[in-house]
Amino acid sequence: MIGKRNTAMEKKKVLILGSLGILGQELVRTFTADEHYAVTAWDKEDIDITNFTLLEENLTAIQPDVVINAAAYNAVDLCEEDDDEYAKALLLNRDVPGFLAEMSAKMGFLLVHYSTDYVFDGALEENRTKTGCCGGGCCSAAAAGSSSQVGYTEEVLPNPLSRYGESKYAGERAVREHAKRYYLIRLSKLFGRPGKSSQAKKSFFAVMLEQAEGESDVRAVDDEKSCFTYAPDLAMATRELIESEDSFGTYHLVNEGAATWYEVTLELYRLAGKEEQVFSVRSDSFPRPARRPSCSVLLNTKRPRLRHYTAALREYLEDRKHEA
Repeated sequence: MIGKRNTAMEKKKVLILGSLGILGQELVRTFTADEHYAVTAWDKEDIDITNFTLLEENLTAIQPDVVINAAAYNAVDLCEEDDDEYAKALLLNRDVPGFLAEMSAKMGFLLVHYSTDYVFDGALEENRTKTGCCGGGCCSAAAAGSSSQVGYTEEVLPNPLSRYGESKYAGERAVREHAKRYYLIRLSKLFGRPGKSSQAKKSFFAVMLEQAEGESDVRAVDDEKSCFTYAPDLAMATRELIESEDSFGTYHLVNEGAATWYEVTLELYRLAGKEEQVFSVRSDSFPRPARRPSCSVLLNTKRPRLRHYTAALREYLEDRKHEA
């Protein structure tokens, strides 16, 4: 059993893919800090995970108990406009997890794969206005006593608006189709320490802190609501899920507290002691190729809830001070 502590102290072998990204590096920290795990960490400098022959050879060589796939294509707008980039998105977000799922079934390891709130269309408020129910599962969740917030539960059928969302949903389907033992974890708006990978993106908070140092007005979108996810919290929640031996399937692991980009920017500047004025704007003020869901709040109805994003944001800012 993957989550139980072995009385003989035999270490569980955990392979982390995408180990230099914002999430990957926190997964490495979390698992290497526990003496019960032997961690192998790969990023693109170590192996080309799109070379399936090579990937299978290396998986066979190390015989992992758990494979955690934190590697992904996330250039949301680039793949919307460029067919070659969309092909890359499908390769990394659909084909790689699909192959890992096949190898999981063949070799018996537990597969952990991450997806996104962008698999949903975000039409929650619109649906509630028309029908009295958002259609995202919030009504059933409220009835069960878990939440009265408008949002998507884990079992709602996705309907992505963008090519990026389509590629991630295709990856979800591939994992469910081929893997027997898997945890599919959806997150949204990841933030944390900067990734060490050359292709790692800056988090929204890092960008907004940089913008506060400039002289231009700070504007933030106020008509797109979702949850934010602190990488260290998600890494620990991932380990706890693995050790829990809860039923295989889909989980939403995000920090509590749904907010718009504008609302979190106000909170960021307040906590950071910034006095810059933030202007609320609509999403059409920032034309982007890929459509975003207007409300993609993920409801966690299966696992202990992560702390509120404001508490995580305080820790994030403290870490930045120490690293400066």
